Amino acid sequence: MIYFIYFVVIFLSNTLGAVSGMGGGIIIKPVLDMLNYHSLISITFYSSVAVFTMAIASTYKQYKNGIQVNWKNSLFVSLGSLIGGSLGDKLLHTFISFFHSEETVIAIQSIILILTLLLVLFYGKFSSFSFHFHSISSYFIVGIILGSFSTFLGIGGGPINVAILMLFFGLDMKESTVYSIITIFFSQLSKLSSTFLTTGFHPFDLSFLAIIIPAALFGGYLGGHLSNKLHSRQVHLLFHLIVVLVILINVYNLLQVLGYI
Repeated sequence: MIYFIYFVVIFLSNTLGAVSGMGGGIIIKPVLDMLNYHSLISITFYSSVAVFTMAIASTYKQYKNGIQVNWKNSLFVSLGSLIGGSLGDKLLHTFISFFHSEETVIAIQSIILILTLLLVLFYGKFSSFSFHFHSISSYFIVGIILGSFSTFLGIGGGPINVAILMLFFGLDMKESTVYSIITIFFSQLSKLSSTFLTTGFHPFDLSFLAIIIPAALFGGYLGGHLSNKLHSRQVHLLFHLIVVLVILINVYNLLQVLGYI
């Protein structure tokens, strides 16, 4: 039964994540936390595999759709997210070692995510301000920030990527989703490579990958297909609905960890 639940969660999350540029992990991570079937490190690993697979499928579909991307900017965002992905993974393990409690770290992640998503929601609804940076170095620095943040939280990137890309570079929603997916791909590649080179994959129940990878592939491909069909306004609406949903899930998780539920 748990395999079926994981398949449904990852398929739906990655479909929505690929359409909105959120990457799926923003939904997968808190939902798997709520199910509480695996440890925090295992959940982060499964989420990374799902999001990484989704990014491959979605990028391929977007490319086939003829989406135009500035590959020079993408390269420097990607290089930054590779470095950031490694930094975020180290930070997560440092927090777990320091607090000696996964529940405490989950609570910290939930609080950070709730506050950040509230800011994202506020920016998306009430502000159109943008810095309109264009330099290569700004793409590189933003890549580091996004890679670190998303990997530490175990979410792959999500609405935080999209909002920051819109804020710093003045991209519209659909352009931001494409760059977000590319950033997610490289940050999760860095995180998975770091895991492989340190602990390896043997601490995890790899039988779940037989469910996770197909679900992520189907979801990412379908999401990439739907993204090409939807108007930017529809993507914008879906984006904000998912942000509200994820905030509510994280509030539930926080209350659960604090013992109120």
